[in-house]
Amino acid sequence: MWLCLAVLVGLYYLLRWYREKQVVSHLQDKFVFITGCALGFGNPLARQLDLRGLRVLAACLTEQWAKQLRNQTSDRLETVILDVTKTESITAATEWVKEHVTDRGLWGLVNNTSISMPTAPSVWLTNQDSMKILDVNLLGVIKVTLSLLSLVRKVRGRVVNISSVMGHVSLWGDDYCISNMAWRPSWTPSGYGLVQRPSLPPWSFCFCASGGAFYRGFLSSQT
Repeated sequence: MWLCLAVLVGLYYLLRWYREKQVVSHLQDKFVFITGCALGFGNPLARQLDLRGLRVLAACLTEQWAKQLRNQTSDRLETVILDVTKTESITAATEWVKEHVTDRGLWGLVNNTSISMPTAPSVWLTNQDSMKILDVNLLGVIKVTLSLLSLVRKVRGRVVNISSVMGHVSLWGDDYCISNMAWRPSWTPSGYGLVQRPSLPPWSFCFCASGGAFYRGFLSSQT
């Protein structure tokens, strides 16, 4: 029994070592579209992927943030202005992405756009306050994902949604917590992400979630 267990553990670590040694080739030909690149998790991610040679398409809310990001990166990184609460802005950004990737598709789509304000107990908030957060953190992410899904599918890429620890533990801000619960990773018991993961493999791409800005950086009301 112990011998079998030792063999299984050894095989596990051997497989893990093998997978970690795998390297993605031709990074310079792969496009990644990242939303919310002004601050928080999206900004350092865009700069890191640019350093590794990927073709980064970065979306910012304002030209000021877009210009600042361009000044910190190489000519490979390109920016677009995107307001995820406006359908026309999403449509324009989608067409812009299609023009850049042409028939090469999107290797990655990172939904990082998020706001945390206004944050307060529900009894202190109005319907408009609640919708402001849900429009960005939930509905905006869904709209952007659906608009670019065909490009991700073309190259069997992946969709990464940046969530928050507040999707697991509700400490304050009911609406903010609700919006982040939708992107909880697959091992959690609920969320839009859990619904999407098993439904996407037949369409040849992967859906996953990450912990968000508390890993690095900070939450901001500007994205």
